[in-house]
Amino acid sequence: TVLINNVDVNSLLFSYEYFNAVLINNVDEEGNNVELGGEFVLEPNEHFNNLSVNLSLSVVQVPTNMYNKDPAIVNGVYWSEALNKVFVDNFEKDPSLIWQYFGSAKGFFRQYPGVKWHPDEHGVIAFDCRNRKWYIQAATSPKDVVILVDVSGSMKGLRLTIARQTVSSILDTLGDDDFFNIIAYNQEIHYVEPCLNGTLVRADRNNKAHFREHLDKLFAKGIGLLGDALTEAFTILNDFNQTGHGSVCSQAIMLVTDGATQMYDDVFAKFNWPDRKVRIFPYLIGRESAFADNMKWMACANKGYFSQISTLADVQENVMRYLHVMSRPKVIDHEHDTVWTEAYMDSTGSIIKGPSLMTTVAMPVFSTKNETVRGILLGVVGTDIPLQELMKIIPKHLLGIHGYAFAITNNGYILTHPDLRPLVTHCLLNTLVP
Repeated sequence: TVLINNVDVNSLLFSYEYFNAVLINNVDEEGNNVELGGEFVLEPNEHFNNLSVNLSLSVVQVPTNMYNKDPAIVNGVYWSEALNKVFVDNFEKDPSLIWQYFGSAKGFFRQYPGVKWHPDEHGVIAFDCRNRKWYIQAATSPKDVVILVDVSGSMKGLRLTIARQTVSSILDTLGDDDFFNIIAYNQEIHYVEPCLNGTLVRADRNNKAHFREHLDKLFAKGIGLLGDALTEAFTILNDFNQTGHGSVCSQAIMLVTDGATQMYDDVFAKFNWPDRKVRIFPYLIGRESAFADNMKWMACANKGYFSQISTLADVQENVMRYLHVMSRPKVIDHEHDTVWTEAYMDSTGSIIKGPSLMTTVAMPVFSTKNETVRGILLGVVGTDIPLQELMKIIPKHLLGIHGYAFAITNNGYILTHPDLRPLVTHCLLNTLVP
């Protein structure tokens, strides 16, 4: 319990109410508003495709796997409430704006204007802002990542299932600016995709989907030679970096295993010390902690972070923690880089009727507290922009009769082009946010 001026801060936060995007206007059997779901005025608005919204307030969405009243969540929601005025002022100054939002590093998502969210048929909202491209690109620097997965005999059963989910969640945190590969190891080194032996590939949607298909083919047997796997990972990162390809920025090794019998300081001394350019992020799978000290040492000695994952429910939050470490260079240097995502289809909230092409502009938010020596990433703020609005600012009269303007992202994706004709299917349409 924390006391400030004889006030119990924890009790104060726990009693704090906010408008939960899923619970607003919900009532119980007796007709009373449910907790975090008070009366919230919603009115259809033509600017937002006739969605019912509230132009005075924002709402907060919390992932289904997180507790709505968790003190860390409530504290973040409380201080971010000041964004309501910022959002409203922005919209008054520029009525062409549509969705504005703040994605917190803690997991909650504040969105303006306020709108009600509806769970799927299973009562779940899988959306987590920290997995979205705009968040990943803004929060971290481009990175090269090698994921090592232990497939020795001790990983059979639930441990291998948790390991697969851990790797899949790591892939979720990689964006188009990142490069990666996955190596499974026991007494031998197995590239999950044999055709990509000894190299890294861009973490775009197609490549990540391809590697996920191969994860299901992993099976556990034999003994685990972690030293050989680490040597292979360091070699790939070093060789790939020297070619000038890849992110040419941060590098990391993600180690997914149920234990390490030694610290492998000889490997780190040979490949990573004293510069420590490659960060090590060990994920200990299972409840046993016999080898936890070795893995913690690996993380600390190589500027990484240690996490233990005991159940499938623990995967998401534990994987996300490495983003705080990877964001440190940006935080320390206060690099408020603005990022633009590739074009995507959005079926709601657009000035244009029906599905339309959009892009997201995002920027990281850092703590400015004096006592924060190394800095803290608080989250990412962003807004959606219809591409038609971008086209309006192009000086067409300067291009000539046969001239036209187009835009591509730094990764080569077409942002806008007169001949761009995206194939639209139902499954490609986003509901509220990119």
